[in-house]
Amino acid sequence: MTEILVLFYSLHGNTRDMAREIARGVESVDGCQARLRTVPSVSPADETAREIDTGGPARVSREDLAECHGLALGSPTRFGNMASALKYFLDSTGSEWFSGTLVGKPAGVFTSTATLHGGQESTLLSMMVPLLHHGMVLVGLPYTLPELSRTSGGGTPYGPSHVAGTDSDRALDDDERRLCRALGRRLAEVAARLGARA
Repeated sequence: MTEILVLFYSLHGNTRDMAREIARGVESVDGCQARLRTVPSVSPADETAREIDTGGPARVSREDLAECHGLALGSPTRFGNMASALKYFLDSTGSEWFSGTLVGKPAGVFTSTATLHGGQESTLLSMMVPLLHHGMVLVGLPYTLPELSRTSGGGTPYGPSHVAGTDSDRALDDDERRLCRALGRRLAEVAARLGARA
């Protein structure tokens, strides 16, 4: 079984909803399954109290990184960068970097922003940098996907994105949903082709 780790941080639930769609895309490929995981908040206590119930995904462990055949990494945008919770987790993966745990495995990234020009692409690029240091093989979204050209919400060749609105209450639209599923499918297919080691 090829397993893709779908790892995310979500405060208001939008990035979590994207992660679930990516997992559906992964599981649309025969012989592939998704492992949904989250990271804890590193915000002050008053902010942590507002952290949403992520609906079940467990906190990520070292074993999740070692056992996965590929990785989808998601974060809301914070000033054009990934959220501190996700960065904090990535900064703790020195032993995985040293041992080459993630080398050769495919990875993709996804994000949610409050506004259309809120830093989606720079956030996606910021998440790619540590993955390149880990020796991962980056997977994006090709323009052969018609949703990339017609979307009025989120969607980039660097990875799926979502415009949540200034109150974070805009649900994923059909194009955003399809782009999330497309990333999940592509990661699963590439992982299966590469035969990435677990």
